[in-house]
Amino acid sequence: MPSSRPSKSSPATSKAASRSKAKPRETAAPDVDSVVAELKRLGTKKTLDGMARYAIPSDKAFGVPVGTLKTLAKPLGRNHEVAGELWKSGWYEARMLASFIDDPAEVSPAQMDRWCRDFDNWAICDTVCFHLFDRTPHAWGKVKQWAPRREEFIRRAAFALLWGLTVHDKEADDSHYMEGLVLIEQAATDERNFVKKAVNMALRATGKRNATLNAAAVEVARRLAGSDDPTSRWVGKDALRELTSPALLKRLGGRR
Repeated sequence: MPSSRPSKSSPATSKAASRSKAKPRETAAPDVDSVVAELKRLGTKKTLDGMARYAIPSDKAFGVPVGTLKTLAKPLGRNHEVAGELWKSGWYEARMLASFIDDPAEVSPAQMDRWCRDFDNWAICDTVCFHLFDRTPHAWGKVKQWAPRREEFIRRAAFALLWGLTVHDKEADDSHYMEGLVLIEQAATDERNFVKKAVNMALRATGKRNATLNAAAVEVARRLAGSDDPTSRWVGKDALRELTSPALLKRLGGRR
């Protein structure tokens, strides 16, 4: 008479079943046209009107808040190909989304140059540098390459990228940032608003990394503050207020 108990699976069968369950399901790449259509649906006139107040061109934008874009990026995951297609669409929000989903390991120096040439406002420049470019293995090379350039947003990208690296590159030696301070001092005479503010932020961010870099950044800021050039003076004096603040110095006291 056959037993009423269920039969045990063989070890081989159990392992195969385990592998089958563990195998992730393949999902189709998102359709770029559908993503752009969703961005258009999510846009609001209020956000679009607000962009103009922050010097962000709105003629190629839908008016989608950044928080919504980050939420939309999560289920898309990392996708280098889709990011490239989103960037080619030319839409502001599609390009922002591209910076959130592209894979830094697959970003080439040539792509960085192409996208950088397309920068036409501070928001897309900073977002791409902070969320994508500063995580690539080419970041430090691009800081040096772009810093002397005369194009406004390419030059801003150099210092936005340096600014991002102070936060995200935990392993970089101080020598990289010392070289960055040289570039900062050289660019401090650039009176264009979007350049001088990025230079200033890169100086402040470098000086907040550790006590050694703080001392070096303060030295640069003091030289700039004493300059005959009005832009350099502004960069230096504004940076000094934060770099010499008691709260920052106390925080950096044990950090070398």
